[in-house]
Amino acid sequence: MHQGALYALLAAALFGASTPFSKMLVGHVSPVTLAGLLYLGSGVGLSIWYVVRRALRRNEQDGDGLRRKDLPWLAAVILSGGIGGPILLMLGLSSTPASSASLLLNMEGVLTAALAWFVFKENFDRRIVLGMLVIVLAGVLLSWQQVPEFGVPWGPLAILAACLCWAIDNNLTRRISASDAVQIAAIKGLAAAAVNLTLAFSLGAQWPAAASIGAAALIGFAGYGVSLVLFVLALRHLGSARTGAYFSAAPFIGAAISLLVLHDSVGGLFWLAAGLMAVGIWLHLTESHHHPHTHEETEHAHSHRHDLHHQHQHDFDWDGREPHSHSHRHLPISHSHAHYPDIHHRHQH
Repeated sequence: MHQGALYALLAAALFGASTPFSKMLVGHVSPVTLAGLLYLGSGVGLSIWYVVRRALRRNEQDGDGLRRKDLPWLAAVILSGGIGGPILLMLGLSSTPASSASLLLNMEGVLTAALAWFVFKENFDRRIVLGMLVIVLAGVLLSWQQVPEFGVPWGPLAILAACLCWAIDNNLTRRISASDAVQIAAIKGLAAAAVNLTLAFSLGAQWPAAASIGAAALIGFAGYGVSLVLFVLALRHLGSARTGAYFSAAPFIGAAISLLVLHDSVGGLFWLAAGLMAVGIWLHLTESHHHPHTHEETEHAHSHRHDLHHQHQHDFDWDGREPHSHSHRHLPISHSHAHYPDIHHRHQH
């Protein structure tokens, strides 16, 4: 399995599992407070990870940290994915069964791909489009089964709005995905936690019970923190649209846990939608992209091995350890091989 696909699927599993467990806390914690606690667990946990890792690597070259030019992108990521997305998801979960909510989250991959293709001009082909259309149809079926007899299905609409926020987040994060994934996720978690908790308390929220705080922090660390680190690594290797497609496996994890743990009741539309989503994901997993292409000269920093795309000298005393991170220059090269729109293959077609 491609390394980027593995990162994306692991991220999907952790995030998918967080949805039903978050649902269990909705009745005990207000939606905005819960969103803040989830990101607090993510931010604090990853900050500890980052500090410990730097202490262990204090004698190593460290060249993939965030730079000044990355900060505007990071701010936009925090606003869309760290504040808007979680609040809308918690509001949607308050009136939507967790199993259906989990599958509706597949729309994040669809919206991520749409933005990647039509706004950020990422490459796509007919197989990828067909897979996304199948996933869209599944999402429509799930929303249809949530339509009340009178009125608007606000729960599913809030979840779809959260998916749009995260789709914007994913495409913007791709711009800084070569930087330190743990640092990105830690800053996003702390900033989003501060904003969400401030908003919650300004609206009159109170601190929940200690057990609820601890549970939310653990869910946030795994489902929002570690998951985001893996997602950023996947963006680095796959690009936005394909990472979003692999990440579409997340709702199946969440739906399975909802059925087993929360005993949600589902009908025929649920299983039909699940089958369609499985087909859509399969179409993406079996996609291949291969053509002659040219790499322009560029300079950047990220963790790498000395593979086909990294044949360079070092201006520091290198001990031969791989992977390692430092600023390096890529000279122009033309060749042909199977590839994804990763940080080295963002070329025109």
